[in-house]
Amino acid sequence: MTDQTDPTDPTDRRRRTAVPRRRDRTRRVTPRTHWLLLGVLVVTLSAALLLQGYTHHMFGITSDDVTGPRGRSGTVPGQVAHGGPVIANAAGSPHTARPKARTIALTFDDGPDPVWTPRILDVLRRNQVHATFFVVGTQVVAHPELVRRIVAEGHQIGIHTFTHPDLSRLAPWQRSLELRETQLAVAGAADVTTALLRPPYSSENDALDDADWSVLKQADTAGYVTVLSTLDAEDWQRPGTARVLANATPHGRAGQIVLMHDAGGDRSQTVAALNTLIPRLKAQGFRFSTVGAAVGMAAPVRPAGAGDHLQGIALIRMLQLGDRTIRLLGVLMYAAGAISVLRAAVVLVAAHRHRRLRAGRRARPWGPPVTEPVSVIVPAYNESAGIEAAVRSLVASDHPVEIIVVDDGSTDGTADLVEALGLPGVRVIRQRNAGKPAALNTGLAAATCDLVVMVDGDTVFEPGTVRMIVQPFADPQVGAVSGNAKVVNRGGLLGRWQHIEYVIGFNLDRRLFDLAECMPTVPGAVGAFRRRALLALGGVSDVTLAEDTDLTMALCRSGWRVVYEEGAVAWTEAPASLGALWRQRYRWCYGTLQAMWKHRGALVQSGAAGRLGRRGLLYLLLFQILLPLLAPVVDVFALYGLVFLDPLRITALWLAFLLLQLLTGLYAFRLDGERPGPLWSLPLQQFVYRQLMYLVVIQSVFTAVSGSRLRWQRMERYGSLRAPAGAETADCRRTRPGPGSAVDPGPGRRVVVRAPE
Repeated sequence: MTDQTDPTDPTDRRRRTAVPRRRDRTRRVTPRTHWLLLGVLVVTLSAALLLQGYTHHMFGITSDDVTGPRGRSGTVPGQVAHGGPVIANAAGSPHTARPKARTIALTFDDGPDPVWTPRILDVLRRNQVHATFFVVGTQVVAHPELVRRIVAEGHQIGIHTFTHPDLSRLAPWQRSLELRETQLAVAGAADVTTALLRPPYSSENDALDDADWSVLKQADTAGYVTVLSTLDAEDWQRPGTARVLANATPHGRAGQIVLMHDAGGDRSQTVAALNTLIPRLKAQGFRFSTVGAAVGMAAPVRPAGAGDHLQGIALIRMLQLGDRTIRLLGVLMYAAGAISVLRAAVVLVAAHRHRRLRAGRRARPWGPPVTEPVSVIVPAYNESAGIEAAVRSLVASDHPVEIIVVDDGSTDGTADLVEALGLPGVRVIRQRNAGKPAALNTGLAAATCDLVVMVDGDTVFEPGTVRMIVQPFADPQVGAVSGNAKVVNRGGLLGRWQHIEYVIGFNLDRRLFDLAECMPTVPGAVGAFRRRALLALGGVSDVTLAEDTDLTMALCRSGWRVVYEEGAVAWTEAPASLGALWRQRYRWCYGTLQAMWKHRGALVQSGAAGRLGRRGLLYLLLFQILLPLLAPVVDVFALYGLVFLDPLRITALWLAFLLLQLLTGLYAFRLDGERPGPLWSLPLQQFVYRQLMYLVVIQSVFTAVSGSRLRWQRMERYGSLRAPAGAETADCRRTRPGPGSAVDPGPGRRVVVRAPE
């Protein structure tokens, strides 16, 4: 039979007047700017991480020993190979210079270092000696204050490249990058620029080969004067203070450029040797000077231009941000890993205990069998693709039911199709489009039974589903029951992934929530309720987009117990495209956030409400909001680790995480009686599906924080559900309804709805 809304009925008048307000509350205001902001952040972060990875992990400071055997030196001019350690005009007519007689130019490479550079500076200050520090760009970025101290105390600055690579083994563009970035770092740190360069792994003039000479010529075209050494203290080998002192002591009166180090390891021997070397050489008549003064160079260190200074500051800030970001990413990655392991352990332990309790319950059921008739409400809006299969499966139930299909203003003939079926016990109510909550309230008002089952129009029940889902109502404290929703269209890769998510994610969580008595959601696809409990709440609220979650939380806060009946199986259509999946999960996630915020007061309540707040809400916040928000951190750090860190270690961690998921999946599939075959696609799920899910959470959080409203987004139907053959003449073996019931069981034979292979 067909019911129309009555304009004289107060309930209908309230429903009609509520429609405009609902639409206003759920107007669509999509925050577009956050994607632009997120894109800018991603690009900026990627650039910072690439630069940070290049500067910290592509090369490393080891020692100043020459790498590899010396090559041919046919292109090195003789006057350079046998000349002084300071080489100028290498690209034109090269000439060299030596320090003046009895002049010592102390030079320190690889710094600045927060431990050893200050100690060396203290020694130099006590002895009133100036030196030259050839700094590494990454160290300058990490400790700019030390560069400023070096300059302020009258010492000279030279550059020693940005990452300490062997320049002769780099492409020309990389050499230019190394020199330019180091110069900018110095300009940003101390507001000076320098013309002094010491290539890493260099030594004396006669060690130059053709590759080294090409580096010197390129450096000359960039405006640099190369500074080699005449005495190598070999302190990088840490041979002992006496050996360092002997290596740094000149023989004769010739001026010397002494190579030492203020970073790159333990430099205590260098500091001890300096304390003896400087007074001793002064006593022998030597004087100490910077490299520039020792060879008579005119102002090799000059004030930086405004452009270089600003660019240098920006470079330092970006790299410092990259350093902090990597540290933060590392902490967050470990946090995400710990949370994931914790969640897996909690749900597995809970699922095992839930299984044992349910096994015991088979011998001790909820109570006397529940045989009273049930009202099944089917809200429908443009459900013509699957409504016939849904209704026929309900008619085939082996429990007495009245079926109320509420057509919410469909434009595709949904109501006409149901009426044309002529199925016994099925009523169709038509109303103007007002949304799913309004349709459910209409069905609730029309229901004649105290127990109500709500089912989506794209869902097919098995014959025993209604009977199974109402049995927990034998316990008078139970106010709602969640059924077991399964994906019917699981043939494609996307379907398999959603099937895995339903079994591993949703159903394992429901077992945990059931055990902890904090069930936050009875799914719209298959849920049962006490009608009087719903009416006491004022019906189904349309304040949030997740009306099922909102309703369930409200029931918990009212003191009702909500349980999970895994035997009440329903088959539902899942989105078959990424776009449809995005829209569905966006609505789910956003609606869940709304419901969590609405019921946040449960956190400080006692009893059933407190269990929902301090168990259910905190679990949702931790594992369904914060953990997905941390998921991009894991991906970014994994990519960073594969490129710049230890690929084997990163791969091993990823495989261990995947193994944990696989073991969890195998157990979940076993509990649900599912074949484990679809789990082969689990590794692929990590590269598409997982990213889509955490992007949904990000979008939902941005939408919620911005205060925007999201309208209802209906999922596209595909018609993959199949009506059970012969349902219209099915003998459903129902229990006879009580006197006055509106349920008409109807004749026919029993039909089984088969699960997909």
